[in-house]
Amino acid sequence: MLFVQLLLGGVQNGALYALTAAGFALIFGATKVFHVAHGSAFTLAGYVFLYGWTHNWNSLLSSLAAVAVAVAFGVGMERLVYRPIQRHEGSFFTVFVAAFGVSIVVQNLVGVFAGRGFASIDTPLSNASEVLPELFLADVFWVAILVALVMFVALTLFLSRTNAGVALRALAQNPDLLRAYGLSSSRLSMLAFALGSALVAPAAILTAMTTGLNEAVGNHVMLLSMASTIVGGVGSLRGAALAGLLLGVAESVVLVFLETQWASAASFLVLFGFILFKPSGMFGAAVAK
Repeated sequence: MLFVQLLLGGVQNGALYALTAAGFALIFGATKVFHVAHGSAFTLAGYVFLYGWTHNWNSLLSSLAAVAVAVAFGVGMERLVYRPIQRHEGSFFTVFVAAFGVSIVVQNLVGVFAGRGFASIDTPLSNASEVLPELFLADVFWVAILVALVMFVALTLFLSRTNAGVALRALAQNPDLLRAYGLSSSRLSMLAFALGSALVAPAAILTAMTTGLNEAVGNHVMLLSMASTIVGGVGSLRGAALAGLLLGVAESVVLVFLETQWASAASFLVLFGFILFKPSGMFGAAVAK
């Protein structure tokens, strides 16, 4: 039963990784900005929810505040950091360093105001019960799966059935064509950052209820989001989501064979395998030279 227990735990974590990875892939695919500070939106959303919960806010209000802060951070990065750099034709490296600097500032501010240890909240959803002999599940498992499915269905419908969603997809493929039709690429970029950042909030909230948060959790989130984007295939939201699920399962199942310190390494072994043998990823298009 140990393998099954770890597998189910990996599916739960993978569902949350899928949300953060899809958010990063959406931003990168639409704007071509390597949003290194994506993990900071996760950190801020999680700690805002934690603050609201510990100060007896309504759970819905705490969740909405977490989403609002994540979206505000993402849009603020686009407007105040990335756009000025792009306006002055800054290089990819300039964008990377600026975003990395912001993430370090956020990490230290969270450490100063919220402390540097792990913080979590105890809710009835976190209490595990025995569903089969030696197999335990908490209600948060089903919540994580349901939230991930609902978010992905909603995102898919938005991108395929609404004018803004179709325009966002067009931005990823041909921004010059958008300008020819009089559409604002800057507004669509803001929309991409808003949607991509909003996807991390449910994952941050559920992480606060399970494994907990610390000021550096955003670094892990960012690395997994990047790895999932590569494994899934750059430009594929479906690929990023499935890769996030795969990496979550890999991190958990490897504990059957190895010590806990190897859990994170498992994700990057999967990443290296794809880089070596299928660099286009699961759903990416191979490029002929």
